[in-house]
Amino acid sequence: MINYQEDYKDLAATQSALHKNAPEMMGKFREVAQEALKEKQLPTKVKELMAVGIAVSIRCEDCILGHVRDAIKAGATMEEITETIEVAILMGGGPSTAYGAKALSLAEHLLAQ
Repeated sequence: MINYQEDYKDLAATQSALHKNAPEMMGKFREVAQEALKEKQLPTKVKELMAVGIAVSIRCEDCILGHVRDAIKAGATMEEITETIEVAILMGGGPSTAYGAKALSLAEHLLAQ
């Protein structure tokens, strides 16, 4: 069994080091993220699903942790996450199947809570 709580703890610890050592840059990055994910023409849920697809296709495990969680918080369903990952596999090829599987496993875990 994968311990996602530990994964989130590790992510928070590494991000904390970055925030501590580069606070101005991370503050600006947070502003960019908030602006990019704000509801405008596209709902936040769609933007978070886009981020999940990109995270899978570029193979960023920590990005998957954050954006799968945030997509679910924004109302994404397992079916929507699955379709997003299917597109990521189309764009990212074989390696995206491994990261897509991790994203789906995480989504199953989070949606079961």
